[in-house]
Amino acid sequence: MDYLKIQGIDSLNGTIKISGAKNASLPLIAMTILAKNKLNISNLPNVVDIKTLLKLLSNLGSVCEFNEHHVSVDTSSINETRATYDIVKTMRASILVLGPILSRFGHCEVSLPGGCAIGQRPIDLHLKALEQMGAEIDINAGYVEAKAPNGLQGCEIIFDKITVTGTANIVMAAALAHGETIIINAAREPEVVQLCEILDASGVNIEGIGTSVLKIQGTGGKLIDIKDFTIIPDRIEAGTYLCAGAITNSELTLTDVEPNHLDAVIGKLEEMGFNFTITQDTITIHPATEIKPVKIITQEYPAFPTDMQAQFMALATQANGTSIIEERLFENRFMHVSELQRMGAEIDLNGHIATVNGKTALSGTDVMATDLRASSALVLAGLIATGDTNIHRIYHLDRGYESLEEKLQEAGAKVQRLKE
Repeated sequence: MDYLKIQGIDSLNGTIKISGAKNASLPLIAMTILAKNKLNISNLPNVVDIKTLLKLLSNLGSVCEFNEHHVSVDTSSINETRATYDIVKTMRASILVLGPILSRFGHCEVSLPGGCAIGQRPIDLHLKALEQMGAEIDINAGYVEAKAPNGLQGCEIIFDKITVTGTANIVMAAALAHGETIIINAAREPEVVQLCEILDASGVNIEGIGTSVLKIQGTGGKLIDIKDFTIIPDRIEAGTYLCAGAITNSELTLTDVEPNHLDAVIGKLEEMGFNFTITQDTITIHPATEIKPVKIITQEYPAFPTDMQAQFMALATQANGTSIIEERLFENRFMHVSELQRMGAEIDLNGHIATVNGKTALSGTDVMATDLRASSALVLAGLIATGDTNIHRIYHLDRGYESLEEKLQEAGAKVQRLKE
């Protein structure tokens, strides 16, 4: 098993290229199930989760040819509608095939995704919405068995809470449904927006893109001619590297980035004393005279993202004062706290609120990654810790960060991938 060895440094410098967004790629790969044509997707991140979903499509009978950052997908040959446990158990996002398979074939079996390290993310909202669209759903032996022999029917769906994967799943289901589907309280994340934009450009009329109310005109079961497309930049990867520049108080430039997707993150970094030079597709963070404490509340887009909470907690250890971080979306997303404490961080937990006292000197030691974003927080802490930090179980990192150690090395970090 691999681990990362990080030697603390004084500063970073240089340029880091941002990869395509993992969280945009996954629903868009699932969307290809709705296509009647072979299509090409560019700017895919070369990470484990992408390969897992492509393997699932291949198991269903699709032909997928993946070449680092590009994939050609032909789903016309799908001859299987059962997504088995051995694939779904490794990645919760596999549930994204439920909506498009059911909408296309009128039946499917998808393994329940099981638990998740950062807390419960039930699919009840997905299933309730599909039932409103006329699906008959049973849970048998750990599988969701869904039937819609006469096709899904458009209707009005009100999500009790905002769900990104739920919104994506129902948008894809509605694309081939009969009539109009209205989704109220839809997620507004850029990843959902790109999914809607591509479907709209491919002949599925969607109104309200980027808002909390989506109106989707289904094709009545007709497959879609989907044009080739390019994945948007990964805003969470970009935010993580901005935090790398911030925690080392360095000047660092990101390229191939979409600044508009990072307003909340940049805003909090500005509160902490950092300045930026921003162009259409680059962001340069400049050192702060003093790193100030911050108050953060995680909420749905366009507010501060939960996927950046761990990274900002690591950064807050270097602020001059007390920072408050409130996690409102996931009940168990503070597992990195104990690992940061092992490195010397002064963090107090009270339910879903963390109090971070800075500035504290961090010391390198052996730490364990517990989930994807927690892993990146430990990397950031390792960059400024005294001595060596060894981060174990980095398979979490490999799920969502492409070439992390190489990108950091190019910016001057001393990071090595080694074998246990």
